[in-house]
Amino acid sequence: MRLPKNARYAVAASASLAVALTACSGSGSGGAATGTWDKDATVNIGSLYEPQNLDNTAGGGQGVTEALNGNVYEGLFRLTDDGKVENLLAKDYKASADGLTYTFTLRDGVTFHSGKDVTSADVKYSLEKVLADDSQSARKSNLQVVKSIATPDAHTVEVTLSKKSISFVYNLSYVWIINSRAKNLKTQEDGTGPYTLGKWTRGSALSLDRYPGYWGDAAANKKVVFHYFKDATALNNSLLTNAVDVVTSEQSPDALDQFTSNANYKVSDGDSTTKLLLAFNDKAKPFTDVRVRRAVSAAIDDKKLLASVWGGYGKLIGSMVPPTDPWYEDLTKVNAYDVTAAKKLLAEAGYAKGFSFTLDTPNYDPHPTAATFIKAQLAKVGITVRINTITPDEWYTKVYKNHDFTATLQEHVNDRDLVWYGNPDFYWGYDDKQVTRWVEQAEEASTTAEQTALLKKVNRKTAEDAASDWLYLYPQIVVAGTKLSGYPVNGLNSQFFAYDIKKKG
Repeated sequence: MRLPKNARYAVAASASLAVALTACSGSGSGGAATGTWDKDATVNIGSLYEPQNLDNTAGGGQGVTEALNGNVYEGLFRLTDDGKVENLLAKDYKASADGLTYTFTLRDGVTFHSGKDVTSADVKYSLEKVLADDSQSARKSNLQVVKSIATPDAHTVEVTLSKKSISFVYNLSYVWIINSRAKNLKTQEDGTGPYTLGKWTRGSALSLDRYPGYWGDAAANKKVVFHYFKDATALNNSLLTNAVDVVTSEQSPDALDQFTSNANYKVSDGDSTTKLLLAFNDKAKPFTDVRVRRAVSAAIDDKKLLASVWGGYGKLIGSMVPPTDPWYEDLTKVNAYDVTAAKKLLAEAGYAKGFSFTLDTPNYDPHPTAATFIKAQLAKVGITVRINTITPDEWYTKVYKNHDFTATLQEHVNDRDLVWYGNPDFYWGYDDKQVTRWVEQAEEASTTAEQTALLKKVNRKTAEDAASDWLYLYPQIVVAGTKLSGYPVNGLNSQFFAYDIKKKG
């Protein structure tokens, strides 16, 4: 889930368990730089997403995932840029016949940046850190199936689950293995990745240095610097002036012409999993009524909104499921734009003269723009929208934590995150017992085919219920100088692997 742009808490579930034994091999990447590359190069990366802190269980947000995941910290498994799950710190694993016990064997010769050997005790600590009462990790609820963790020896971890979880290994790819003795993780690190933390100057930049003691293949560059900008214009200018080599996610489509028409740059339009939602509080009137939710969804011209924000980029999806998920189905015709139908549904629900509600709106783009558009669209069917602009921290406390809202705008970044509609305690409060049961059955499925069939049912039911209004799927546009190659091009869960990036001298 993409929570506030500066405070995202990824939520995802359900994945096939594709496994391979690799270290820092490349996944889907961009660029095709030819000629010699500089192994001691500094790669400058431009981003809008500075970490709130460096701890992904303490509200570090999207920025900490982008900069540190896979680069500084690693998990037992890695989610590649093309969505596959690969062995990483886990050399191998086996599951019991009943699917309740997983035994992981750790890779030999892995040390933390502090020099301490990685042991099973560190893995146990890392899992318990995610599951702790004060954890803000998005893996927390997914991993609550963990019943016990045993460490029979330094290289073996045995995890017993309370019930089957087909996506357990997938979810472990989000859990960073952290030194159990580490302190002050909000400002320091002790990971196992190909880089160590260099210098973090808040509000400006964060640097990573190649770690000479890395257990796998050394990073293709000596140093990486994430430069942080407040707006898309400043970000683009930094690329044009060669202050940065690559932009992780282009947020200003109007500015793309200056790059597409320039032979010194390459523009990659990758696969995104980020959805912009108008999320209703389904437990707050009038959105307790499915007819009202359907009416609001039908009254908003999503195609026009997408065009106004992204031009010719992005997609309409009509549900929480992007085309890259196995259970995708085109549901854009469900609750499609139809003002006449919207007015009829409102009348049937007893709101022929409309109603008013407050829309809690994060204060960063594109939310204010989208909120203004939605306000104008709903006014045409008699609905008055009061826009309440709030900060990311306010959003997290007010909306996500306290559920104190009627409707809100928010981005959800993860793949396979449809399952959150099976949790009636999630912030939007959607509560359908059949959907909850389908989600539970899908998680306990024995095959991915069974899982997929069940989640397709969930997808259609939540779309028909207008559990939320899924406005559009973001594009994933990466812009880089042609001297660069090996950078990731897909917007998978905010991660940005830097270790394969090569820069020509």
